[in-house]
Amino acid sequence: MAISYKKLFKLMIDKDLKKKDLRTLTGVSYSTLLKMENGEYVSLDVLDRICRSLHCQLSDIAEVLPDVCPDNRTGSEAK
Repeated sequence: MAISYKKLFKLMIDKDLKKKDLRTLTGVSYSTLLKMENGEYVSLDVLDRICRSLHCQLSDIAEVLPDVCPDNRTGSEAK
């Protein structure tokens, strides 16, 4: 299961926020933002701080992507 943070980066564009601004608002490190850009694991605490700072819900900044099997079917279809 992969997590996409594209919604966060779109929200930042909509709110005219730079990564530096988000880091200042939330206290999130540069390396954590880099992990998010690469779709890597980020703790729920970090996501909570971002949501509280931007006054939004988790679904506004992250999205769970379905697993894709080698034959291009999602995990639930492959069963």
